[in-house]
Amino acid sequence: MHLGIDIGTSAVKLAVMRDGRVIEQSSADLAVASPRPGWSEQDPQAWWAAIGVAARKLSTDLGGVTGVGLSGQMHGAVLLDAEHRPLRPAILWNDSRAVAECRTLSERVPAIGQIAGVPPLPGFTAPKLLWLAAEEPGLYARIAHLLLPKDYVALRLTGECATDMSDAAGALLLDEAARDWSGDIVAAAGIDPGWLPRLLEGTEVAGRVTPEAAAHTGLPAGCPVVIGGGDTAVGAVAVGAVEPGRAVLSLGTSGQIFLAGDRYAPNPDAMLHAFAHAVPGRWYQMAAMLNGGRPLAWIAGQLSLSVPDTLALAATADPGRVPLFLPYLTGERSPHADPHIRAAFYGLEDSTDRAAIARAVIEAIAFSFADGAASFAGALDDVPQLLTLGGGARGDLVVQTISDATGLTLARAEGAAAGPALGAAKLAAVGTGAMTFADLSRSPEAGDIFTPQGSPDLAARLARYRALYRALRPLAAAGDI
Repeated sequence: MHLGIDIGTSAVKLAVMRDGRVIEQSSADLAVASPRPGWSEQDPQAWWAAIGVAARKLSTDLGGVTGVGLSGQMHGAVLLDAEHRPLRPAILWNDSRAVAECRTLSERVPAIGQIAGVPPLPGFTAPKLLWLAAEEPGLYARIAHLLLPKDYVALRLTGECATDMSDAAGALLLDEAARDWSGDIVAAAGIDPGWLPRLLEGTEVAGRVTPEAAAHTGLPAGCPVVIGGGDTAVGAVAVGAVEPGRAVLSLGTSGQIFLAGDRYAPNPDAMLHAFAHAVPGRWYQMAAMLNGGRPLAWIAGQLSLSVPDTLALAATADPGRVPLFLPYLTGERSPHADPHIRAAFYGLEDSTDRAAIARAVIEAIAFSFADGAASFAGALDDVPQLLTLGGGARGDLVVQTISDATGLTLARAEGAAAGPALGAAKLAAVGTGAMTFADLSRSPEAGDIFTPQGSPDLAARLARYRALYRALRPLAAAGDI
């Protein structure tokens, strides 16, 4: 029996796996703080507390677990002192404060996009360290360890500081081709190499559960902890996307289109992320959208509805009376690399009702994925279908609209609901010898299939959506909106 732990943005999720199948899941909610515009932070100790809460919700006796695997939100800067105590809240993946520092990194390392797989973006870890050096120098002077979110959990479980290739890739500090820290980028970011954790492949054991961690979680002391990886890569592992040509569309808080490969293939000009996978000898290309399912949860909250009720309401809208919506609540990565742009409605009328507003948000999510898919410049044309992951992909209307907007065939996969937590459990099974790499490459059975319907009206609305973004981009950059 293996346990997968996924440190998400809105919740910690646990999945108990036996013989390759999830037998039980649980979760515990997390809160995100935004103390200033564009800031997004979370208390690392809240992740550890939430793991204890989620573990106590399980009816399965975790004393029988023989391996633990980890997954987590990428890019977060977790800063610790010499005693492994957090110095401040973690700066998260959707934080946009380090805009100027991205320019500094590009000037100091002109080839950074080729080395690290993508040009600097504010949500990545490296520019955040430059920001901290300038804005919080007293705190910066006390840094002894720099970790990613799931690595902090590994530390609490084992007492060891380690990370994996896929999460290190998202820190913008990895030489992707060499699968090692980049000395040039580390120096350019002002980072002491001694702060960095040891690098492991995602199937390697980082350490063993300490007695203190066993008391907190119910896991057996001495249980091996496999380091796992960033949530995008580990979610792909969950559905067998480890072999070249396998593709995944993930719709959680953020959104990703993921294409696995067996070589490092950077394309920084297209704003595709080219990162090391969570398994040895594999890399991937990815379009990463900051605003995946988050706009849907946001509008549901504004309408005082649940997400399922919001989807049902949207299905009743008159398609000819739906306004346009830009979904950029927290800026955007692929393909715009635009930290300044924000969400906006256009075309509201006296007759615009709640159903039309909800439908506009769903269409905007689909249009965002269409922009991401276009970044691959035809590389997805030979993929017969993309498996869908994430809570946002549970609604038929959402998935069908994405299929229509992107022209891609999408399929729900068995185990998709467990997502990265299941992938983490599978990596734990490989790391402890219970599964093989060949087992990881087995794709689950596809359930519902969604094929593009070729709607001319939706295509016309996509063109207007893109024109609206182009019109608002200079205003946003100037701070006028």
